[in-house]
Amino acid sequence: MQNTLTPLVSTRLHKRDGSLVPFNAEKIHHALTAAGTATGEYQEADVDLLLGAVLARLRGIERLDVEQIQDSVERVLMDAGYFLSMRAYIVYREQHGRLRRDRKTLVEVATSMNEYLDREDWRVQANANQGYSLGGLVLNVSGKVTANYWLDEVYSQQIGRAHREADLHIHDLDMLAGYCAGWSLRSLLHEGLNGVPGRVEAGPPKHLSSALGQMVNFLGTLQNEWAGAQAFSSFDTYLAPYVRKDQLSYAEVRQAVQEFIYNLNVPSRWGTQTPFTNLTFDWVCPEDLREQVPVIGGEEMPFAYGDLQAEMELINRAYIEVMQAGDAKGRVFTFPIPTYNITHDFPWDSENADRLFEMTARYGLPYFQNFLNSDMQPNQVRSMCCRLQLDVRELLKRGGGLFGSAEQTGSLGVVTINCARLGYLFKGDTSGLLQRLDSLMDMAMESLEVKRKVIQHHMDAGLYPYTKRYLGTLRNHFSTIGLNGMHEMLRNFTGDEQGMHTEEGRAFALKLLDHVRATLLRFQEDTGHLYNLEATPAEGTTYRFAKEDRKRYPDILQAGSDVAPYYTNSSQLPVGFTQDPFEALELQDELQCKYTGGTVLHLYMAEQISSTQACKQLVRKALGRFRLPYLTITPTFSICPVHGYLAGEHEFCPKCDEVLALAAAH
Repeated sequence: MQNTLTPLVSTRLHKRDGSLVPFNAEKIHHALTAAGTATGEYQEADVDLLLGAVLARLRGIERLDVEQIQDSVERVLMDAGYFLSMRAYIVYREQHGRLRRDRKTLVEVATSMNEYLDREDWRVQANANQGYSLGGLVLNVSGKVTANYWLDEVYSQQIGRAHREADLHIHDLDMLAGYCAGWSLRSLLHEGLNGVPGRVEAGPPKHLSSALGQMVNFLGTLQNEWAGAQAFSSFDTYLAPYVRKDQLSYAEVRQAVQEFIYNLNVPSRWGTQTPFTNLTFDWVCPEDLREQVPVIGGEEMPFAYGDLQAEMELINRAYIEVMQAGDAKGRVFTFPIPTYNITHDFPWDSENADRLFEMTARYGLPYFQNFLNSDMQPNQVRSMCCRLQLDVRELLKRGGGLFGSAEQTGSLGVVTINCARLGYLFKGDTSGLLQRLDSLMDMAMESLEVKRKVIQHHMDAGLYPYTKRYLGTLRNHFSTIGLNGMHEMLRNFTGDEQGMHTEEGRAFALKLLDHVRATLLRFQEDTGHLYNLEATPAEGTTYRFAKEDRKRYPDILQAGSDVAPYYTNSSQLPVGFTQDPFEALELQDELQCKYTGGTVLHLYMAEQISSTQACKQLVRKALGRFRLPYLTITPTFSICPVHGYLAGEHEFCPKCDEVLALAAAH
């Protein structure tokens, strides 16, 4: 038997927990002997021959795992005609698998509790919107149960293994729900919050305060049926009629908006989180709405949306001033994330524009959607559900940027691929890298198609009653695939000679993104469902990928430190590469335009921008000169519990020497 083992003695085995151990053929010999003894189909003398056949099937496999060995044993027994032994081995394998899962379940109850309480689980850091709390503990533990349900009961073994081994990451496994959704604010205001049997109902709102109250309840309720962001478009346009109808003063508008924003920042969502919300502002009434007549409480108003620019300005001023003032302690409101449509008729020199860019320079709250150099128009955000019934042979944009979604659309699920590992495993081998990328994308597509069927089934069965009432169908929702760690992919692929900061590295990345887009088109044609490419935020995923890769490949190139390694998000520049925003724009513009799902370029500033005018000019030039769809200014600032806002990053307050736990960058 010893001679048979020689070719495989040096092979390393990847265990189920991700660790690497020397390959030991004695265990296969023992399993074959046990199967033969149980059935009497063959003698011990035959075991060496069977073992040799198994090893022959495994020879040459660089990355050997337990499942491959067990599959080979079954195939060899079948080829040899030992069907009773094969069946006995399959039963033995299943029994041990069940025992292993049962033991794991018993252990994971205590482990899951302790990992959360001691903050050792990467999931504690996975969501910037979730604090350490009892609700977070409940969500964390129940989320692991749901995740195992997806991986063990819903997805195939191949997909489950790819996720567990961090070849890819299936997002939001802890929720039996879709990812993000954009809703029609106009429909809610016309119909009211109602239509679900057995639940309290409200008719169409007749005043601004009740309209905003219904929006809070709607977003909070729908957030419990989705894992990610909930969005409304044309916030200022659709609410302006209520201001005109009741002749509200600015003070009254501000009070109503203040209550709205505060209520959306209360951690009322599952897991003690605030609802993840996004609002899009038109700023100027869109052309397609200007002649339309608003309806309030079932009555047509004696004016059109285009007559309400003054009321829109009151709403925009109130929103900006409330967001900038923060809460009672001066802390910045996290939600709703405001997205501003920058169109050719945007009034750059208005007082409200000055307020907007003063807030942006100070806190970096707004996101800006580029309609100056874009192939989309603002009206398409509202009519997205109609556009999506068009040709699946073209890649459509979801609209709304990274965290928003156009009306009645969104993303059903997200899968992110570990590009850094691809660069390491296929160093210098472009065809091998693309072949493995295609294989991972096929798995991602399969998982997203399965999820679509599961979520549609549960929606039809009434598990998501408000989604069924206000959406009804998932046909307008995208399936989303993202990439993580392209900078580290290039570093590993080229022996640390190239990256996203080099011309050759970016050229390779652009070809890769085009390859991915072509694959997504094929997915659309094959499935009839919408697919898009997103620069996924990957808050926790990037840490998980790096941690798992460090365990398997100690010499892989990563960002961060040995204690806290990470990968650079999507195709972004390495952290700290440049402080010049226009250099970042120049290097990223073409890459950013490749994403059809959601992406944002953060222009990181070491501290507050020097002036409102400087911030305004930066955004205006950036959106006017470049084609990227979405950007945000990200100044660094700190919050002192006594003195409030402090420009720049500070460990101690320069005024009172108070220790600052965290320097915040939005």
